[in-house]
Amino acid sequence: MDNKKRLGVALCGSYCTYEQVFRELEKLTGKYDLVPIMSDTAAETDTRFGSAAKNIRHLMDLTGKRVVTTIAEAEPLGPKAPMDALLIAPCTGNTLSKLAHGVTDSAVTMAAKAHLRNGRPLVLAFSTNDGLSGSAENIARLLNRKHMYFVPFRQDDPTKKPNSLQADFALIAQTVEAALRGEQLQPLLV
Repeated sequence: MDNKKRLGVALCGSYCTYEQVFRELEKLTGKYDLVPIMSDTAAETDTRFGSAAKNIRHLMDLTGKRVVTTIAEAEPLGPKAPMDALLIAPCTGNTLSKLAHGVTDSAVTMAAKAHLRNGRPLVLAFSTNDGLSGSAENIARLLNRKHMYFVPFRQDDPTKKPNSLQADFALIAQTVEAALRGEQLQPLLV
């Protein structure tokens, strides 16, 4: 029997970060049983960074599983098929807002809601162009929530995008490990 912890990995629509996120997920495949989840936007949108089909295929190849893309598929991840932790990477400003205000309208937000009812860690690796403006209030609101952990973050491009914040995706594994111990990886601002 495999004793790997179950780690949900949910992708939202910050497509420019996918290469970094996939690189970090590859490092997690040996240690965790990965459960792949994508928002409908992530699962359906072709961008200059790649096609939706290619991204789904990459996530399926990494995890060996079909990607959860609907609310109905995500709901059982709480009561029937619990995960030890859930990572949302990249977590967009849109998803941050939904999590902060209890909106459940995608596979990712349903997976988070279902997961949090079990009192287990939810790890957010955000990437948002308005982290120091419109999304700042939502980040602050989530920082104080029980079972919420953040991959340490920094300004993305202070000159061209002064309000943009992005997780240091290279710290995903360390943040997940700390969250599983009930600790926030520090420093939070890198």
